[in-house]
Amino acid sequence: MSDRPFLSRLRLPLTRRQLVTTALTSGFALAVQPILAKTIQTSTQGLTAGPVKIPVANGTIPAYRAMPATGSSFPIVLVIQEIFGVHEHMQDVCRRFAKLGYLAIAPELFVRQGDVSKLSSIDQIRPIVAKVPDTQVLSDLDATVTWAKQTSKGDPARLGITGFCWGGRITWLYAAHNPQVKAGVAWYGRLVGDSTPLQPQYPVDLAPMLKVPVLGLYGGQDNGIPVTTVERMRTALKQSSARSEIIVYPDAPHAFFADYRPSYRQQPAEDGWKRLQAWFKQNGVA
Repeated sequence: MSDRPFLSRLRLPLTRRQLVTTALTSGFALAVQPILAKTIQTSTQGLTAGPVKIPVANGTIPAYRAMPATGSSFPIVLVIQEIFGVHEHMQDVCRRFAKLGYLAIAPELFVRQGDVSKLSSIDQIRPIVAKVPDTQVLSDLDATVTWAKQTSKGDPARLGITGFCWGGRITWLYAAHNPQVKAGVAWYGRLVGDSTPLQPQYPVDLAPMLKVPVLGLYGGQDNGIPVTTVERMRTALKQSSARSEIIVYPDAPHAFFADYRPSYRQQPAEDGWKRLQAWFKQNGVA
């Protein structure tokens, strides 16, 4: 059976009713199979964790939320998905944050354009993700912060953001968009690109105006993000008042934090996670 009718249907904007009923991914995205045996699994013991609905302009979007089971006024961290959606790996990252005392939320930012978790290849996913407007993403993240404050004991005065791959670019963009963010950590997010009506700016365009400190974590062997573009970003950041920083792991490929994939590299992944925690503490998130 051809995928064309299915993909065409996925690309249509979701109605309010569809937004309300769309569910979070259960398990790993189909396109990332098979899953490595060494995948990190964080338990929900001592946590409140699971799917939630975030009210947005035209309905609700699904999200995964994890936080300590007891307490209040938790620092908030927005966890921004890879191109594969909010599947099990992103949910586990939320639980890792919750074990550290955070309220972590990963909203499904592609849901209006389609459910990428059910597609079997990245070539099917890319056309859907290309239809996601930056304005929609930034608005949904604003709504997520509001929801965290109003319903989940989050402290908006201690707001952080981190994202991976596609979410790495969004981390830079949201840090420029929302001055309430205390700090961001962008994992191998694209820094330069051609302007389009839906994605008009890239991190390098916004770097000189950035007022929020962002830590960028990149791989020296990332074929999709050449080191030359990382150096362009470093130069642009020198014009910013924020004290941002970029770390390049010379031997690491793209997606070196993704412990469920062959790209995983334990040393830079663990070092980056430690740097993230220190960065959030240093800049008032933790």
